[in-house]
Amino acid sequence: MIDFSLSEEQRQLRDLAHEFAAKEIYARAVEHDRTGEFPTEILRKAWEVGLMNTHVPSEYGGLGLGVLEGCLLAEEIGWGCTGIGTAMEANGLAEAPIIVAGTEEQKKRWLTPMTQEFKLASYCVTEPDAGSDVASIKTQAKKAGDEYVVSGEKMWITGASHADWYFVLAYTDPAKKHRGMSAFIVPRESQGVEVGKKETNLGQHASDTRAVRFSEVRVPAANRLGNEGDGFKIAMAAFDHTRPVVSAAAVGLARHAMEHAVQYSQERVAFAVPIARHQAISFMIADMAKDVEAARLLVWLSAWTIDQGRRNTLQAAYAKAFAADTAMRVALDAVQIFGGYGYSTEYPVEKLMRDAKVFQIYEGTSQIQRLIIAKEIFERS
Repeated sequence: MIDFSLSEEQRQLRDLAHEFAAKEIYARAVEHDRTGEFPTEILRKAWEVGLMNTHVPSEYGGLGLGVLEGCLLAEEIGWGCTGIGTAMEANGLAEAPIIVAGTEEQKKRWLTPMTQEFKLASYCVTEPDAGSDVASIKTQAKKAGDEYVVSGEKMWITGASHADWYFVLAYTDPAKKHRGMSAFIVPRESQGVEVGKKETNLGQHASDTRAVRFSEVRVPAANRLGNEGDGFKIAMAAFDHTRPVVSAAAVGLARHAMEHAVQYSQERVAFAVPIARHQAISFMIADMAKDVEAARLLVWLSAWTIDQGRRNTLQAAYAKAFAADTAMRVALDAVQIFGGYGYSTEYPVEKLMRDAKVFQIYEGTSQIQRLIIAKEIFERS
């Protein structure tokens, strides 16, 4: 039996997130987009009402929500502003490897404080010369007694200057390629950690993105997640939990762009009638609507699958590729429907178009998702 209805608790969570997005995020999104100021106050409020660290298990002070519930929240937050949403979700990505692979002691040490006071964390994998090709990272962690010495540089790290700690992927045995990678938790205050300048990006200006340099940073062996060589596996397992949530944020952006297009097309008159009555426009909006619905269903499927304890790598790739491409396409079409006004910063859709692009890039490009899909298909055939 298939049932697409939400429980009362799930509806309440979604409504809470939408109310927060409307009152606290959307009302200030333009300001943060213009100034690039990190939304600390908004994130603190989100933490206070329980909209952050939602996947942390209850035994460590969190809500222990499933991935599907996380997607419901992310769509509404993404509707408000995906830049602010990305800043919020950085915790979820950094915490996921600990939830997936941490020991009991590591979970208590690193997850519990996140629920007791307002703290932020970042996920450090991407490097200047290694994005989609994770095996090309150069960061190394050399064993020195009961410590590791970490050296290297990470790039495009969300929330880097505000994080209390970092999840870091580094080589402990470069000769083994991805099987020689290990995962570590590195406190921000560690000697040798240097955070770079804020990057000026096309969109999502509220999301603080910077380089992080590790210069012979000494990290206790107790901060290693899993065994040596488990790092790549841990990082990829985390993506199975977070890609559905990121995809849901893309759905939220696309939905909001469509709402703007629907409203504007009923107000704008051309050739004596609202442009919504012209087939060229109405068909564009029809395509927006069907793609938003299809993207949401793929997101829900990917989230439901992993919540059932099943491997969702294929479903998560479906959702990430389709939702990211949908967000970009719908935002572009919304700008087109607005015409010259859509190109102006005085109207909302140009921001949505700029914010949408990164969904096709971060947490695995749309091309990488297609690579994953093809690999899964051929391995199963």
